[in-house]
Amino acid sequence: MPGISGQSRGRWGRSALFAIAALFALAPSLADAQTYPNRPIRLLHGFSPGGAADALARIVSDGLSKRLGQPVIVEAKPGAGGNIAAAAIANAASDGYTLGLVTGAHAISGTLYKKLAYEPTDSFEMVSTLVYYALVIAVRADSPAKTLPDLIAMAKAKPNELSFGSVGFGSTHHLAGELLTTTAGIKMVHVPYRGDAPSVTSLLGGDVPVIVGTTVLLAGQIESGAIRGLAVTSPTRTPLLPNVPSAEEAGLKGYDVRTWAGLVAPKGTPADIVQKLNAETASMLADPAVKKALETATGGEVRGSTPEQMRVLIRSEIAKWSKVIDDAKIARIE
Repeated sequence: MPGISGQSRGRWGRSALFAIAALFALAPSLADAQTYPNRPIRLLHGFSPGGAADALARIVSDGLSKRLGQPVIVEAKPGAGGNIAAAAIANAASDGYTLGLVTGAHAISGTLYKKLAYEPTDSFEMVSTLVYYALVIAVRADSPAKTLPDLIAMAKAKPNELSFGSVGFGSTHHLAGELLTTTAGIKMVHVPYRGDAPSVTSLLGGDVPVIVGTTVLLAGQIESGAIRGLAVTSPTRTPLLPNVPSAEEAGLKGYDVRTWAGLVAPKGTPADIVQKLNAETASMLADPAVKKALETATGGEVRGSTPEQMRVLIRSEIAKWSKVIDDAKIARIE
């Protein structure tokens, strides 16, 4: 080659070889992305069959199955606040055939546990958020607390004498209650239960005077008059409980707790596959029937995202809950 030395030609040759090698290395993943999916996909979640997360997962599996042309099979791996499922997702093959449905508890685990078998953001490729939904602070219908300010006044008059129930230690419900105490400057004792149903039974039986519960599961009891909703935990009212004020309306300024659900894949899942999943998820969420089903199942707001927006959400949630845990002096789990 005129004007180019032998040494330069050698460097050009080596560069060409590296480029060709890189293309060969990329070829399998490009081929996979072009044919994806060509077999069933697993959708894991970390909560009990029949619960809210399971209901969400089944709506999503049906919506994605129709768009991807392959079955999306829901698999529950309950335990440790979703950590068992998250570890299974993180350790699965990064080929797009294992996905995970995670909730707000995923970010809480990122700060509540001293050690995890995965890293809440870096062990996953984010696909999209799905839905955001509020919780509700509730008492029995015959409670002397008619409003949230009433409850706060009662708790101030009797520090650590009132208790509040939740679906379990380290849940979003638990930490919503802890944030209530620190924001309002009161002290209440947390009583963990194994799910919404036992906490509601305990409230109705008079064993616990207050619970932080899931709106969609308490709506019937609130509408019937058996339970009084004092406030929802979002800044504005939820359509599911239009007569229950937000905590902000009730005078608890700056109080905002909304849990969420979203889709993740194992770290290293090819970018083309993640993009395809994100696009099909967006298409699914725009479907009026799917949107209605998700809103009915959660009482929340359907909202998709880019993968990066979901990653930013989880990081911000980890920082938020870390402060709540520190302020409430909750011991982190080994």
